[in-house]
Amino acid sequence: MCFFFSLLLFGPRFVIAVWWLADTNRWEHAFDTWIVPVFGFIFLAWTTLMFVLVAPFGNLNGWDWVWLGFGVLADLSSYASSGYGNRGRVPGYAR
Repeated sequence: MCFFFSLLLFGPRFVIAVWWLADTNRWEHAFDTWIVPVFGFIFLAWTTLMFVLVAPFGNLNGWDWVWLGFGVLADLSSYASSGYGNRGRVPGYAR
């Protein structure tokens, strides 16, 4: 179980690092500055991956917003699941 949650946490970050090393040009076209992908790597990894996948030149059209929404939901669910999974470690938490 711990391996699964570790994969969810570090999986997209590993893919971002490898994809950036393999295809730097696509990342340069998707983002105007370096700060957005760095914050995406730290806080919203799934959303950053989805943005580079659906908007290689930084333009979102039509269904791209839906796919980007799936990335946001994946990030939110990964943060929520880690909080829910550790609820037993909080002192005084009533189940």
